[in-house]
Amino acid sequence: MRTVKVLTGAEAAMLVKDGDTITTSGFVACGLPETLSKALEQRFLETGSPKDLTYIYAAGQGNRDGSGADHFAHEGMTKRVIAGHYNMAPNLGKMIVDNKIEAYNFPQGAISQMFRDIAAHKVATVTHVGLNTYVDPRVEGGKLNEVTKEDIVSVVDILGEERLAYKTMPINVAFIRGTYADTTGNVTLHKEVTPLDATSMAQAVKNSGGIVIVQVERVVAAGTLDPKLTMLPGIYVDAVVVSEPADHEQCIGLQYDPTFTGEASAPAGAVGAIPLTVKKIIGRRAAMELTEGSVVNLGIGVPEYVSMVANEEGIGDYMTLTVEAGPVGGIPMGGSMFGAAVNADCYLNQNYQFDFYDGGGIDLAFLGLAQADATGNVNVSKFGPRIAGCGGFINITQNAKKVFFCGTFTTAGLKTSIKDGKLVIDKEGSEKKFIKDVEQITFSGTYANKTNQPVMYITERAVFELRKDGVYLTEVAPGIDVKTQVIDLMGFEPKTDGEVKLMDARIFKDEPMGL
Repeated sequence: MRTVKVLTGAEAAMLVKDGDTITTSGFVACGLPETLSKALEQRFLETGSPKDLTYIYAAGQGNRDGSGADHFAHEGMTKRVIAGHYNMAPNLGKMIVDNKIEAYNFPQGAISQMFRDIAAHKVATVTHVGLNTYVDPRVEGGKLNEVTKEDIVSVVDILGEERLAYKTMPINVAFIRGTYADTTGNVTLHKEVTPLDATSMAQAVKNSGGIVIVQVERVVAAGTLDPKLTMLPGIYVDAVVVSEPADHEQCIGLQYDPTFTGEASAPAGAVGAIPLTVKKIIGRRAAMELTEGSVVNLGIGVPEYVSMVANEEGIGDYMTLTVEAGPVGGIPMGGSMFGAAVNADCYLNQNYQFDFYDGGGIDLAFLGLAQADATGNVNVSKFGPRIAGCGGFINITQNAKKVFFCGTFTTAGLKTSIKDGKLVIDKEGSEKKFIKDVEQITFSGTYANKTNQPVMYITERAVFELRKDGVYLTEVAPGIDVKTQVIDLMGFEPKTDGEVKLMDARIFKDEPMGL
């Protein structure tokens, strides 16, 4: 009977060679193989090896505290990084801004699906996702700085249809987080918040002739694992490392919550009223767009208020919430637990979730609003010297049947109040969000118009719609002057149909709306 190697973190780190291409599992602060990544970082700091690594990962990884992808943020250690999101790894982001490393930012779903294509020895991941955004080589090609020269995404014609081809590459090493391994190398992920891309990553590396190392909580006897829970068969696994509990938290700061995995259910509990803040105002207007039986994706931040309002109004069951990490149904979590969901109906592989998203499976998507311009483009990925990254934003917004961008009209110091059912701007934000041209095109208004996608921009004081001939101002909050408090604060003049309608008065009353 085959017996899997059980190594220490330091021994596992020694298996990585100079110039290797490496991938790690994880989603934000959940499911990170910290024992393995720490050991590799420590080896480099002590010996200068391994050096010149290419690092590829799909979802953002880390908690802005040196964890996750930031273990690779050392000059000389990493030569190139290809990732979906950088905001949780600020040290890596700084290396990119300082031109110390080659860097690409591709849609999270494209990278997730790329693991399967690498496993199948396909030369590229071919998809419409990213067309007309900064990922398109006719715009920026996903390159993040001046030292990044190689074009690894191209425009191709497939049977008369325009697509992007993301070039695949062999991957030499995978660091994956699992739960239990048996002595033959079979691995379960039953305590992880979702299986993510573990199976596809392992297949990609094995079929590249590489090595798969899995960090686990414990090793158990052969034959004792439920095969239906085994996501990594032993034939994919070269070695396992038993982690200390401190480096094996389900999410950073949380040892284990069984309601994130289906091993327990959280009580429904009563939903109380939430204070009438500017975020709730936006959430209320957005919640008015909910339709019964809809499949929904909510971004973090202001869009989370859509769910809060829906539950407060008693229409929470109108929608099934989904998370790009894989959960379907239940209540998505935020912060360091983003990617997890309490009481989910199902935990899909991440690439399966993106297959569904890319094909238009989301009915309604409510995402954040950082910058928007006269063409309807939205930027959430790059702001001056700060690189956030797109994550799943492009997959979600480009393919949802309807998309709603939700955020305050200005930012940086905005203060508001409500008096007699009217919105009052007590202090205007110093930064405009509606500008002439966004810094980076994360969402393409041009592409949305090509596909006849309905698009709405919802703020606390005004609502806009994207149409074929531009952005229209359609609604304004009671108490707000259209010219001085909306149009004069924009980098472009929106179109109108004449008189702008007032937003529903119920939004601005501190009582149930009766949705």
